[in-house]
Amino acid sequence: MASEKSSSKGQAWFCTTGLPSDIEIEVDDMTFHLHKFPLMSKSRRLHRLITEQETRSCSMALTVTDPKVILEDTDKKGKGHEIEDDDEEKEEEQDMEETGYPHIKLDDFPGSSESFEMVAKFCYGVKMDLSASTVVPLRCAAQHLEMTEEYSPDNLISKTERFLSHSVYKSLRESIKALKACESVSALSESLGITEQCIESIISRASSADPSLFGWPVNDGGGGQGADLQLIPGGATKSRKKPGGDSSMELWFEDLSQLSLPIFTTLILSMRSRDLSSDIIESSLICYAKKHIPGILRSNRKPPSSSSTAVSENQQRELLEMITSNLPLDKSSISSTTRFLFGLLRTAIILNASETCRDLLERKIGSQLERATLDDLLVPSYSYLNETLYDVDLVERILGHFLDTLEQSHTAIVEADGRSPSLMLVGKLIDGFLAEIASDANLKSDKFYNLAISLPDQARLYDDGLYRAVDVYLKAHPWVSETEREKICGVMDCQKLTLEACTHAAQNERLPLRAVVQVLFFEQLQLRHAIAGTLLAAQSPSPSQSTEPRASATAIRNLAITEEETRGEGQVVDAGKWKKTVRENQVLRLDMDTMRTRVHRLERECSNMKKVIAKIDKEESSPGTTRTDRPRSWSITKKLGCKFKTQVCDSHEATMVDHRSRRS
Repeated sequence: MASEKSSSKGQAWFCTTGLPSDIEIEVDDMTFHLHKFPLMSKSRRLHRLITEQETRSCSMALTVTDPKVILEDTDKKGKGHEIEDDDEEKEEEQDMEETGYPHIKLDDFPGSSESFEMVAKFCYGVKMDLSASTVVPLRCAAQHLEMTEEYSPDNLISKTERFLSHSVYKSLRESIKALKACESVSALSESLGITEQCIESIISRASSADPSLFGWPVNDGGGGQGADLQLIPGGATKSRKKPGGDSSMELWFEDLSQLSLPIFTTLILSMRSRDLSSDIIESSLICYAKKHIPGILRSNRKPPSSSSTAVSENQQRELLEMITSNLPLDKSSISSTTRFLFGLLRTAIILNASETCRDLLERKIGSQLERATLDDLLVPSYSYLNETLYDVDLVERILGHFLDTLEQSHTAIVEADGRSPSLMLVGKLIDGFLAEIASDANLKSDKFYNLAISLPDQARLYDDGLYRAVDVYLKAHPWVSETEREKICGVMDCQKLTLEACTHAAQNERLPLRAVVQVLFFEQLQLRHAIAGTLLAAQSPSPSQSTEPRASATAIRNLAITEEETRGEGQVVDAGKWKKTVRENQVLRLDMDTMRTRVHRLERECSNMKKVIAKIDKEESSPGTTRTDRPRSWSITKKLGCKFKTQVCDSHEATMVDHRSRRS
């Protein structure tokens, strides 16, 4: 058998058996020059078409001069089949006159000319290599040509059915390939049940996964051709690897992403109806979206290649809304899902997707906000109604969904101090977001304030991050009034500032006077508590004083060890350890003296500050005196007569002070 191209009339396919062809069959743009007997012996439909045309040609030869008789004879001997187009009949008659043998044209043949070529090879007894991609259109072609067992034993329908059952339906990836092949013959494959069988095979093999192996199919199963693949997490066929190499899973989901949207939607709906693992459904949707919606991830924003089919905005919007509506609402166990969801949300805003679609994405993100990064939250404002660079309202809505989810969850993990780890992670994330947007000149103080107070007190162990955001905002908005400054500074709790943050805030000229007074008061309170704790630890050493400075804790530990050794069963005290303890106690006393001196200095400065404040109040209350009479170059520290030096206790590192000094 051979095929050759013809310059005059498309392509031609010849059967080189040594015998001249006695029939032509045209499928699409291919003309097959074949023999009647092999085709008529396997196909009932071809047998009927060839017989009808031969009978018609004989009748036309007898009654060539009377066109009415031709039509009547055709109606009687056509076995009830109506002639739709007289031009086609005349063309067939002309071809038959030219070639001397029948010419049959098969319109809308399942699987096009490639499938009919395989049918012709089967009729001639030529060995064929079947695959999941070719067997589906071939099965539909056999049905179309009525190649049944009743007509001829061991016919094409039974052979293709056996291959589907033994080699395709038993393999996950082969079932996906067969499902892809159903797209070209969708109507016939659905009526034959092939589409349903492929979907059933995919779901059953995906749901039989071992839960201990991250929920992925272990063995792709199935014997036969093309069905020897194994799906093991890690990408190996026989040995497990670490989860980082997930090439097998990527191949499996890559096959799913090749499906058309209608077929893929049908598969996802079937997965959801069968209560398949939400991780598998979610991963399938993620892979499909990455394949068909460009620019979801910022790291993969490449222009589409010239060979790829351009997708319109309407098609992208339809696909995005389908994926969003089928995403599981429960919290995902896949850590990378959060970044993908933010990418979907950005795309939904750009494509102007429905409010329902965007609300579902915001709720889904809110359920796992603790997994997000600062880069995820920085969603640009795509609407001209927003004056800020980033969409602050969006982050506020997502944060509200997170707090609602946290409140509804009765199984949230809570630490011994009553704090939720996820809530503290989100608190740190929001503080970073506030510091990032604080430099935006168009950010209103009310928006900054509302977002800062949205979190409960348990979300922050220390308010250093919040103080940094406040400092950046005041620096970027020097024109705000004193009342607004006090309101903004009111979002932070001065009692929750570390000693380093207090030291920096006490010298911060951007803070209002009330905030500086509070910071100084609580800084002095912290120092007093630290000194009292150190003295108590030195007098009565106890292991519970682990929160004191490192030198104090080490000395107490060594004293306890020494005391235990002296109480031991006559054991001799180690002289070297005793000397080490004495040295550490000397360092501790020196440290305490330094702190005591600093406290005395702060008390004097606080007394001076009270006098200056009283003097300022008298000047303001006196008639004819206003604030504008005083020079504006006075800083708060000059008003109060404070002379701070940036120093901290030797047991702490002045990282906060150095960092703030660099920023200012």
